[in-house]
Amino acid sequence: MQQRSDEALMKAYAGGDMKAFEVLYGRHRGPLYRYILRQVGEPATANDLYQQSWEKVIRSRHRFRESSPFQAWMYRIARNNVIDHFRRQKPLDKRLPDEVEAPGPGPEERTDDVHRQQDLERALQELPDEQKEVLLLKLESGLNLKTIADVVGINQETAKSRLRYAVSKLRACLAKVRCDDDGPHPQTFGIVARL
Repeated sequence: MQQRSDEALMKAYAGGDMKAFEVLYGRHRGPLYRYILRQVGEPATANDLYQQSWEKVIRSRHRFRESSPFQAWMYRIARNNVIDHFRRQKPLDKRLPDEVEAPGPGPEERTDDVHRQQDLERALQELPDEQKEVLLLKLESGLNLKTIADVVGINQETAKSRLRYAVSKLRACLAKVRCDDDGPHPQTFGIVARL
C-alpha cells in the first residue's frame, strides 16, 4: 500500500478527514517538538510553542496549498512562533542554559549517554542562532536544503553554507568540550558525522 504524501493528507484533513490529521501528527510530532525544544531550551515553553504551532496548523488548514511542501509550511509556522516568543522576552530574561536546567545526579551517577547529550546541548548553544536553526531543521526533522531554505526564507546556497559552518563549529566545540581519562566521547561525533 502506497503511503499518502503530507500534502495529500493535509488536503484531506482540510476536507474533514480527521484520520488524515492523525497520520500527519504522528509523522511530525517528535521532530517538531525537538526542534522547538532545542531552540528555546525550556520544556514548558517548548510545550506551549509546540501546541500553538499545531493549533495554527489546524486553524490554517483551509489556506494550505497542496503545491507547497507541508513540512516547509509547518516548520515556518513553528519558526515564527519561536521568533515571536523571543521577541516578547526582555533581554534580561534570557537565561543561560545552565540556569534553566534542573540539577541532576552527581557525576558518578551519570551515564555516558547523559554526558554525550550534555556535551551536544552545550555545543549547540555555542552556535550562532542562524547556524543552529539550520542545523536543527536538518537534525531534528531531516529536511533537505531546499526545504530548509524555504522555511528560513533564505536561498539554498546560504542554507548549505550555514549548515556547513554549523557542522564545522559543532565538531570543533565537541572536540574541546568535556574530556575524561579516555579523551572526548567519540560517540557524540556520530550525530554530526551523519550530516
